[in-house]
Amino acid sequence: MTRHNPADVFPPSRASAHATGVRGDARLLVSGLNGDEADGTTLPDAFDALAELIGKHRRTYLAHPADDEARVRMRLRHLGAHLVALTVVCCRLLESRWRLEMEAVAASAFHSE
Repeated sequence: MTRHNPADVFPPSRASAHATGVRGDARLLVSGLNGDEADGTTLPDAFDALAELIGKHRRTYLAHPADDEARVRMRLRHLGAHLVALTVVCCRLLESRWRLEMEAVAASAFHSE
């Protein structure tokens, strides 16, 4: 995988890359989950608890821009120095209790033996 941050484009936002390329034989995974607990009905009330849970799922849609700093802290906790391409969208989410959603696309090299 190769990160792409062209010099003639604005710098990527914190904890991200503009794009990530995958070459050769690879497996591709696309994920989109909400912030419910494993029981499918329980949702953390506090934003940091919700961000921590959703950070395990890797998706990013914010219900309010004021929560962006907490989102960045969560991303850095889960991904550290690993820079990923991302878009953060502020929008009304499907469920009024959701304050954050994330979406992810992942690829890994596939080796046949």
